[in-house]
Amino acid sequence: MDPVDRYLTAVPEPQRTTLNTVRRALAAILPTAEQCISYGMPAFKVDGTAVAGFAAFKNHCSYFPHSGQVLPALAGVLKGYAFDKGTLRFAPDTALPPGLLRKLVQARLKLESEKQRGGKVRAFYPSGVVKSRGQIKDGKMHG
Repeated sequence: MDPVDRYLTAVPEPQRTTLNTVRRALAAILPTAEQCISYGMPAFKVDGTAVAGFAAFKNHCSYFPHSGQVLPALAGVLKGYAFDKGTLRFAPDTALPPGLLRKLVQARLKLESEKQRGGKVRAFYPSGVVKSRGQIKDGKMHG
């Protein structure tokens, strides 16, 4: 049994069913992402970077974009949900809609594409597959 399955097996209902629905939706959005445990909860990693995660709690479930910039940037589409800069909380018996999950993932991938690490950048397709890697030269990706 993989670590994410072990985590979900230990989660009580209705959170287990809700998080399995979230997991299936994220797997459809990010078909080549690595599913793993990060910070003690299930996560999806793209090119070694966690871009989406989720967890069960006693009275709610949570979605984690693994960035403090995603949720504030999408505050307009998160009306009706409780959130802070790093956590989106939702009802234990109602999964986040696939369209919202797609927006959350796309916003996270966009942020990751804009980030430079040691002068290097990455660009991603909407599916999370790396489109290109390179360095910035004259303000544009090169190489």
